[in-house]
Amino acid sequence: MSETTASPHVGKAFPVSWDQFHRDCRALAWRLDGLGPFRALIAVTRGGLVPAAIVARELGIRVIDAVNIASYDHTTQKDLTVLKGVSDTVAALGEGVGRGLLIVDDLVDTGKTAKLVRDMLPEAHVAAVYAKPVGKPMVDTFITEVSQDTWIFFPWDTGLSFQPPLREGGA
Repeated sequence: MSETTASPHVGKAFPVSWDQFHRDCRALAWRLDGLGPFRALIAVTRGGLVPAAIVARELGIRVIDAVNIASYDHTTQKDLTVLKGVSDTVAALGEGVGRGLLIVDDLVDTGKTAKLVRDMLPEAHVAAVYAKPVGKPMVDTFITEVSQDTWIFFPWDTGLSFQPPLREGGA
């Protein structure tokens, strides 16, 4: 879900501020409210940690776990590696194979990470704040769709600096 298909220097730049990201995460929680009940939330790390915290707060979910999947090095897609799976305790809270569990990530790009997590818990509800067209079918709920060639600059990856206007070579 947090995997990327483009270099940060190619395609359209979509910088997201902390304020905007918080609003988008709350909008995701609003959209998810009423779809549960969710017995536990699973963050896809690392990108899903911040939205998971916000969604868990807004929905009153106290049981939070993480699935750790490495898929990229900021610029290129690599093979997926599960560094840590969902704990047995949290997996057992899902009826069947995940029903009642909520999986949250920041972005679904190609859908490879989302597919891997969905294969682990096929009946869980998968949500992402942002979705690209190729990965969008792998999530049940998202807030904002961006084009496949868009590179999202998340607030934890950026700092404040001057940006020249577009007509002067700015991103």
